[in-house]
Amino acid sequence: MPATALAPEIMAKYEPVIGLEVHVQLLTTTKAFCGCANKFGSAPNTNVCPVCLGLPGALPVLNAKAVEFATLTSLALNCQVRERSIFARKNYFYPDLPKGYQISQFDKPLSEHGWIEVPTANGGTRKIGITRIHMEEDAGKSIHDGFADSSTRTYLDLNRCGTPLVEIVSEPDIRTPDEAFEYLTRLKEILLYTAVSDCNMEEGSLRCDANVSIRPRGEQKLGTKVEVKNVNSFRFIRAALEYEIERQIEVVESGSRIVQETRLWNAGEGRTYSMRSKEQAHDYRYFPEPDLPPLIVSQEFLEARKAELPELPEARRARMIAEYELSAKDAATLTSTREFADTFEAAAKTAKSARRVANLLLSELGGRLHALGLELEQSPVSMAGVVLAADLLEDNKISSKQLKQLLDICFEKSEDFPSVYEREKPEQITDSSALEKMIDEVIAANPKQVEQYKAGKKTVAGFFVGQVMRASKGQANPALLNELVTRKLEG
Repeated sequence: MPATALAPEIMAKYEPVIGLEVHVQLLTTTKAFCGCANKFGSAPNTNVCPVCLGLPGALPVLNAKAVEFATLTSLALNCQVRERSIFARKNYFYPDLPKGYQISQFDKPLSEHGWIEVPTANGGTRKIGITRIHMEEDAGKSIHDGFADSSTRTYLDLNRCGTPLVEIVSEPDIRTPDEAFEYLTRLKEILLYTAVSDCNMEEGSLRCDANVSIRPRGEQKLGTKVEVKNVNSFRFIRAALEYEIERQIEVVESGSRIVQETRLWNAGEGRTYSMRSKEQAHDYRYFPEPDLPPLIVSQEFLEARKAELPELPEARRARMIAEYELSAKDAATLTSTREFADTFEAAAKTAKSARRVANLLLSELGGRLHALGLELEQSPVSMAGVVLAADLLEDNKISSKQLKQLLDICFEKSEDFPSVYEREKPEQITDSSALEKMIDEVIAANPKQVEQYKAGKKTVAGFFVGQVMRASKGQANPALLNELVTRKLEG
């Protein structure tokens, strides 16, 4: 953080303005303009050919699947897809760009004018605009460390050259680092639901640059923006923005001016560093790509992509809350991935109570899996076992305590719930006369506690419930037991 933490009243004088540029690698089998494998982790410089290396005479051919994925992304983000978009050459020199230009889109991108809804601090939602989504290819990778001679040499791995990307550019609508975090979280959810990318930040499948400026609160004119790069997690993006906003306010408050520049985030130190000045805009000398015709998206193609759109996270959450009577928090967790939501809904449709299935998945099963560092697919308890457990609870055939004991056995012995239940076969005591007999015995043995209850200390009822539950070895039906104890003590 800046050397001196600024007072809240000084921070409140300024409004941050944030826009995000997100590069998403599309999950195609081959690259954007050639037949090379679009695969992470191969030996360096093995997934390359004359096209992605930019060798003389090699011509690009557009990957149809990349267009499908890019269009699907545009529709999922509420964008207007152009019927006619143009590929362009973005010219710049960098060692890992062997062609000397990047095939991208410039003034006529694939789609524009979209939005994402994000939750706000007051419990509402608001829309963050999306300026444009355009298709482009990735550059290679420069490796600056990890070799014996890294102090004097940089190594190049060109496997990533030509990887198909979409760049999603937001409007400068984001006002806080928390909103930026929520925007990225929602964006990633949507991308994963549509299966256009694996969004693996560690492998570079999703990369984000942030543009941030400040202005006096109430001012409409934008301030001088700073671009923050080299941020590899949503949590770090939030931290980088928090640091950068405070740094800029500190600069302005000291009487200096913000310099338009690119800054790098250093996660270890928790601060940004100046990388290069951007006072003069770089001229990329865009011009239409002569080797690629205009991209025409027909109405038929567009309708086919609309038909492929899955139910998206926000819509699914709203439906599940209404259909299964879930809390907003539980619905958000259950829809965090499309696979988890599908798993839950398949089980919920066969169970007597969808809410009980949700509670079991998120608390009893989820808690045990989390403690052991296991994923749902590694659970010894199958979804059929979860449904059986939920139904037994719903029918009052077992108590919550008995369920916990049975699940403990499942995890200890790596057995599924149905087989453990069949072997142990615990049953709840729901016979009123049997429970009343046990209650009478406990009351007779504890006259002092009875007097405390009669004197107005109603919490003592819990003592009697506990004693009967112990006497029944946990098999008494809790609701019925509580009712009978109260009736006996009041009688």
